[in-house]
Amino acid sequence: MDLLNSRPHGPACPETLQDPETASAVLRPFGQPAAERPSPQRMAKIRGLRTTLMDIITAPDSAAAAPGWARLAERASPVTLRQDFSEPGKVRLRQVGGDPVLGGITLAVAELVSDGTWPRIRICANERCDHAFYDTTRSRTQRWHAYDTCGNKSNVAAYRARKKARPGG
Repeated sequence: MDLLNSRPHGPACPETLQDPETASAVLRPFGQPAAERPSPQRMAKIRGLRTTLMDIITAPDSAAAAPGWARLAERASPVTLRQDFSEPGKVRLRQVGGDPVLGGITLAVAELVSDGTWPRIRICANERCDHAFYDTTRSRTQRWHAYDTCGNKSNVAAYRARKKARPGG
């Protein structure tokens, strides 16, 4: 989620990939070496990939997401992956070429898609937030990234609007 939430969103969340130290921390789980700053070329590719992932997540349905998936395939095309059957009864993708960080992100997305958890990645329903989160509810209906902040504020605002709309409210 840190990669998706590194984009500017909400009133207090600036672009965090601008700072090389923060960018390194966000990208480390995807293979960014700790002692190395990400190059400007890598950062441009990562930002483009992040935008494409957000386009897919925010699409209202699978038909609207299709162009985003096509762009994702294009952005990931410099990464070479191979099947690894070294564990009995399991197959894994393994990167054998291309940018290691871009490959790490691609593999993470592929794992989420293949295990069926990709649809659980959501955007907070609070219009002023837009924080990406992973829906952990059994019913897959979580609307806010944090109920105590965004959910509560949204519910109070809706209540006040309904009350104001009622005669004598």
